Amino acid sequence: MTEPVNLVEARGLAKSYGPKQALKPTNLTIPAGRVVGVIGANGAGKSTLLNCLLGLSAFDGDLSVCGLHPLQQRARLMEQVCFIADVATLPKWAKVSELLDWVEGLHPKFDKAKAKARLATTNVGLNARIRQLSKGMTVQVHLAIALAIDARLLVLDEPTLGLDIVNRRAFYDAIIQDFFDETRTVIVTTHQVDEIEPILSHAIFVKDGEITLDSSLEEIAEQFLAVDVAEADKAAAEALKPIYSRALLGRSTCVFSGVPAETLARFGEPRRVGLADLFVALAS
Repeated sequence: MTEPVNLVEARGLAKSYGPKQALKPTNLTIPAGRVVGVIGANGAGKSTLLNCLLGLSAFDGDLSVCGLHPLQQRARLMEQVCFIADVATLPKWAKVSELLDWVEGLHPKFDKAKAKARLATTNVGLNARIRQLSKGMTVQVHLAIALAIDARLLVLDEPTLGLDIVNRRAFYDAIIQDFFDETRTVIVTTHQVDEIEPILSHAIFVKDGEITLDSSLEEIAEQFLAVDVAEADKAAAEALKPIYSRALLGRSTCVFSGVPAETLARFGEPRRVGLADLFVALAS
């Protein structure tokens, strides 16, 4: 059987809770070999989208994940997908060794020896109970389990909440070095947008249940530019219809879509727009 090139294919994907439409009809394609950031404010629909992909929620429309229907073929899908949410989801009363035994019994593609080998490089003891571990140590357990599963799709929903910057960086470094390749895809939601931007190949913005941007970082860099405009040039800059403008210390930072760098150079040095700034611009 040939593996699907696109790990996620959605057509008209939508989700409602009574009268509230948490996810508006959405078309989405995510190929293999991508690191995708799903970015949005709290309640925007990020987790709703992930729940649909994971088969945790019923949905309207057509959806295929790893070539499978998330609801009708969920058992087979879970052999291809690994999911990490907030580390608080681990059972605090369990020993680390017990947790590894349980995962081995549940997941046919879990390599317990590989997980143990990774934990041996940390200060996490196999006999320690989850409740005895610090936040950073608990993440190490989660990470050891995830990287020991031969999955094609890794879904991360705010996986580093509460961690310091050192542990957050180490977490994402491990994902890229030990999991990601051209046959696998990572989908991650996080509020630390600036921190994960360097590892992303693709960004999806979600606002009020609607996808407002779905582009590669290369496309974003080509389409959006920012420039600091002096007060005397503000009227001329506004004539070019910036999608966002913010005044600060006597100058205005303007963000433009589709305006050539050569045109903007009269105001100052055009620069690429960071994802966090672009999200603010598109959400305003």
